[in-house]
Parts: sequence; structure tokens; C-alpha cells
Amino acid sequence: MKFNNILNQTIISLLSKKGRFILTALGVSIGIAVVIAIMAAGEGLDYMLKGQLDSFNPNSIWTEVKIPSTGHASSENAQGQATGITITTMNDKDLEDIRKLDNISAAYGYVTGQDVVSYNGLNKTALLLGEGYQMPEVEKFELSAGRMYTEEEENSLSMVVILGKTIKEDLFGQEDAVDKKVKIKGKSYRVIGVAKEKGSMMFMDMDKVVYFPAKTLQKRVLGIDYFSAIASKMVDPSKAEATKEDIAWLMRENHDITDPDKDDFAVATMEEAMDMLNTIVGSIVILLIALVCISLVVGGVGIMNIMYVSVTERTFEIGLRKSLGAKNKDIMKQFLMEAVIMTVIGSVVGIILGALLALLIYYIALSYNLKWVYVVPVSSIILAVGFSAGVGLLFGLYPAKKAASLDPIAAMRREN
Repeated sequence: MKFNNILNQTIISLLSKKGRFILTALGVSIGIAVVIAIMAAGEGLDYMLKGQLDSFNPNSIWTEVKIPSTGHASSENAQGQATGITITTMNDKDLEDIRKLDNISAAYGYVTGQDVVSYNGLNKTALLLGEGYQMPEVEKFELSAGRMYTEEEENSLSMVVILGKTIKEDLFGQEDAVDKKVKIKGKSYRVIGVAKEKGSMMFMDMDKVVYFPAKTLQKRVLGIDYFSAIASKMVDPSKAEATKEDIAWLMRENHDITDPDKDDFAVATMEEAMDMLNTIVGSIVILLIALVCISLVVGGVGIMNIMYVSVTERTFEIGLRKSLGAKNKDIMKQFLMEAVIMTVIGSVVGIILGALLALLIYYIALSYNLKWVYVVPVSSIILAVGFSAGVGLLFGLYPAKKAASLDPIAAMRREN
């Protein structure tokens, strides 16, 4: 039987059961759409996280507090700090000693808080970041107006702040904010600068931030004398491992730690942070794709079930065609073609739905001020369609072989 004849028979057969055909193809298309959307979201997440790390100098190295006897990236450390365990051992002496290291050109202490910021009766909740005066030397930080605070202002606990773009607009609108005063915990702080737009970092809106000299936030607002982290800039990044060891050694000396397993700090370079993020993002995407591929397999089982039912319903038709000269391979080709057509149509619809779903995720990300990118990876289309086509052919093979193997006389007798 010619290809055109087989194709015509296939189309007629599928159209005779439109509802069943549409539902089966829809099951395939949903699986493909989700695979494409997940991989597109993975690309967007990867772009966002790498963009956030790009705000730091590639030569930077971070020393962060951690709960002793836990891993820096462990769930125990993260959960412990999230539930209120506070490590108070990282202090100004640690910062000054790190600054003295041969391969360190700049370093600053880092501490955070949250409070209400007021101006002329307007109240806005903002993230408070205390970052030392050398912060612009370590990370990429630019101002749209005003200036950075100085070493003298930090050491004297000067009551000065820099506003993030959004918090400035919320409080001042189009009015110039520099040299105006805002109130935090009932005290007035002079605005000396406005930061350029930064977007979100780790799902925190960095434009709704008030920047303080680190010591000012520590002493005047939070009433503490410790840091959450110390960020440093290396002179020679090729000596990163040696610098990490130097920092670890002096931190243990300062904190009277003799067992590295009891460290209350962790040291990491930007390269290590990038590798960690790549691993995390890649693992998440692979896990989600694996879960979705299971749904594609379920869709393939659906195709097999539908075709198996079709074989049962069309037993008489198959027997009649074989008695009129149709060969086994012709019958098998028709049923396989039905599986392929359902898969192809489901794939086309799935690609369109996946692209639209990825676009929706993109706009949702933008609404949260995340630096996202809209892209539909070609690899996602190849993976989704290739996997779906393989599943369609695989699960269509058994019903096709069953139809082809029917004895024509027995098939016609069974119908009667």
C-alpha cells in the first residue's frame, strides 16, 4: 500500500474519533510544554544568579559566619540561622586583620537589618544594609546622585545613608533626596547619595535598600558589634587558595579554634560561588525535567491504551482489509502512523504552549524586579519532542503489532 493511501486511512481513522484524538494529543502537548517551560525557567534562573554574582568583583572572596560543626552550604547551617541562631564572633578585629593580608587590597564588614524608614509622614519598610566604606572597591556599586560615605564617617558612626532607587522614589518621588533627612527608629539620618538600579538579588529587591556605614548600622540602629560577613578583594586571584588558607588561619587564631570542624566561619571565592550555583541550578532543572519526563511516559501509556482500544474496536475492519489483500506491514504502518501523528500534533501544540508559559514566567519574574531573560532553548525543544516521539513510537509499537498479527477470518468472525 502506498504511503499516501496509508496516510489517508490514518487521517480518516483519527477524525472518526476526534474527542479521543484531541485528548490524547493534549496529554502529550502538556508534557512537552512543561519540559520547555522548565528549561526556559532554568535559563532565566541561571542568568539571574550569574548576573547577581557579576555585581561582585571576580577577585573577591567572602568570609561568612556559620554554625560550628555544620557545612557552609548545608541545610543544618541554613535552617539553624533561619530559625534564629546568631553567630556573634566575627568582629572588627577580624576585618582589620584580613585587610593586612598581603593579597588583600580592600575589605569591608557586612551586616543587615530591617526597619521602617520615614520622610514627611511617609513610612516604608526597607532592608537595611551596613557595608563598610571600601564596599565600592570590592563590588560593583554605582550612584545616580550624591557620594559614597567615607572612612572617617564610618569610624565616627556618622548618621548618613544612601538610598536604593525604589525606596528613594517611594519617599521622595521626583524630588532630589540628597541632603534631605529620613527617620529610622526615631533618629534622623542625612541622605548623601542614591544608588543606581540594581534589581533583585537572591529574591530580595536591592532597590528597596538603605545603605549605612557598617559601624553606624551596628551601633546606632541594631545595637550589635559583630558582622555577618566580610567581603575582600584579592590583588592576585591566582593565589586564591593560599589567601583562603591565610584567612582561615587568622580567623581560627582570633576565635581560639583548634579543630577546623568547629569553624564558626566559611571562606569562599566568587569562582566557588559560581560553581555552587551552577550545580544547584543544574540539579534543580534535571530533577524537574526527570519528573516531567515521567508525565511524558504516562502520556505514552495513554497513546498505547487508546490505540489498543482502537485495535479492539476495529477488529472487523482490520480483518476485512487483510482479506482484501492488505499486508501485515500495511496494517502496522497505519497504526504506527496514527501514534506518530498524535505525537507530532501534540509536539507542535506543546512547543507553542511551552513558549507561552515561558513568556508568562518571564513577565512574572519582571514583576518581582528580577533580572530575568526570556529564551526558549533549542535543546529543550529537541529533548521534549525527541523524547515524546520516542515514547509515541515505543508505546504505539505493541498495538500496531497486535493489529498486524490478527487473523483475518478470526477477526471478521469475532465481530459477527
